[in-house]
Amino acid sequence: MARYTGPQYKKSRHLNFSTLETSRDIARRPYAPGVHGNDRRRKLSEYGVQLQEKQKVRFLYGLSEKQFHKVFEKASHMKGIAGENLLFLLESRIDNLVYRMGLANTRRAARQLVNHGHILVNGKKVDIPSYTCKVGDVISVKEKSLNHPAILASLEASTGTKAFVEFDKKKMTGKYVRRPDRSELNPEINEALIVEFYNR
Repeated sequence: MARYTGPQYKKSRHLNFSTLETSRDIARRPYAPGVHGNDRRRKLSEYGVQLQEKQKVRFLYGLSEKQFHKVFEKASHMKGIAGENLLFLLESRIDNLVYRMGLANTRRAARQLVNHGHILVNGKKVDIPSYTCKVGDVISVKEKSLNHPAILASLEASTGTKAFVEFDKKKMTGKYVRRPDRSELNPEINEALIVEFYNR
């Protein structure tokens, strides 16, 4: 299955979960999309609950089914709790870190910035959104892109960054400081259900 590129608000309403992490996408219409949206909230089976949790995280980070499964496989072979490892790997993607630093308003916009070659990691251009950064990596904007209107607009609207990343707006340079704590990530995600889904 290809990566979802359709309306984000519609997907958020379907999952009853803010895939943009702003809550604006489900605030106005807190029911499923479609004419019969108010009548379509059926009780899910155990498998349905697990599947929905997996879909929530997959759409949140903008991955295809194949990509997501690959990340889970990697997380399950790491030391520690598989669910937390999964979230750590997803947060370590370059497109997510660009979003966390406030260079883009959404992960989709961050993915586009990376794809178009506007972002450097340790001084080298990285144009693969799935590139996994290591703790200590320095992320910056390419010199020719310092006045990119989308980046400037996003930085102006930014309200701050997570504690596991640093960003200097003047130098347009940030750093992946440390591995994020689970408490710093979305509390609505139950990663244990995703582990159960893949281990069933």
